[in-house]
Amino acid sequence: MWQATFEAWAEAQPELATEWGLAQRNELPADWDQAIPVYTPKDEPASRVSGGKILAAIAGKVPWLLGGDADLSCSTMTSLPGLGDFDGKTGLGRNIRFGVREHAMGAIANGMAYHGSVRPYTATFFVFSDYERPAIRLAALSKLPVIFIFTHDSIGVGEDGPTHQPIEHLAALRGIPNLWVMRPADANEVAQAYRAAMRRTDGPTVMVLTRQKLPTFDRDKVAPATGLARGAYVLSEAPGGAPQAILLATGSEVSLALAAQERLLAAGVRCRVVSMPCWALFAEQPAEYRDSVIPPSIAARVSIEAGTTMGWHRWIGEHGIALGLDRFGASGPGSVLMKQFGFTADNIIRAVTSLVKP
Repeated sequence: MWQATFEAWAEAQPELATEWGLAQRNELPADWDQAIPVYTPKDEPASRVSGGKILAAIAGKVPWLLGGDADLSCSTMTSLPGLGDFDGKTGLGRNIRFGVREHAMGAIANGMAYHGSVRPYTATFFVFSDYERPAIRLAALSKLPVIFIFTHDSIGVGEDGPTHQPIEHLAALRGIPNLWVMRPADANEVAQAYRAAMRRTDGPTVMVLTRQKLPTFDRDKVAPATGLARGAYVLSEAPGGAPQAILLATGSEVSLALAAQERLLAAGVRCRVVSMPCWALFAEQPAEYRDSVIPPSIAARVSIEAGTTMGWHRWIGEHGIALGLDRFGASGPGSVLMKQFGFTADNIIRAVTSLVKP
């Protein structure tokens, strides 16, 4: 009886039936990413802002993408405009008001993914990933393709103070097996991060996004953002010859690495800049690719990330220098704090020149 009813409905509604089949198989429509915006150097959105617009663009093409936040949609920018609130009665509405209960939010999203036919996401501040962590771990263990979105990703949060400034959270989540932790460097990397997350069917993805504005890289001068699909890539090659040092960074600190690269070249030191938005995805790549990005022969390496340095020596080696934050933050404007804690081109240059003499 059910099968006959379904077949009659599918014949009467062929487009909806096609969508239903894709959702059941956890597949994507052919044009699912066609509305994702492309950003230019004149754009300087915070990655939470570009992330919200990209998420909405995908939702317009993938009707079974839905989710919500822990009462922070005005800050995480993850509310899907014009798509209404899910009321639990009619089945309509695609924005879920989870309330201030991060663990329950993640558990509900996991249940939705277990059931299938929908693609769930959640959102809150990055420092609150501690509360959601058990659900994130279960999603990774169970290979559930949930997207966990976190904004306000560093001491760049500013005046909210050290209670709201993530320090150890990147390292904590990177330690979970089968979890992709994405910290994109500009709006076009955000777009590629969402492409990778939506295509993934064997585990969850964490998006780590900024509150503060980010420059958009001129992709005519640096490598395409599609390199994110391999976890890390050479964003800017050392000009004028083989690199003498490698700068590795994620998120908002990648722009600092590019600024330091330019000034180091003027001082006679050639540096390669590597954007490393997803360690786990990079680790999955063949050794030949990893060695082409971070050649073992180049020992002079400096990492730059506004969080604990734990784990970075896997990539920078025993003699590399990790510029990070192995203490709690402070209250103050985000830009002031970044300088106060050493996230400047000057500090990067000092680290590199201690390893490579001009």
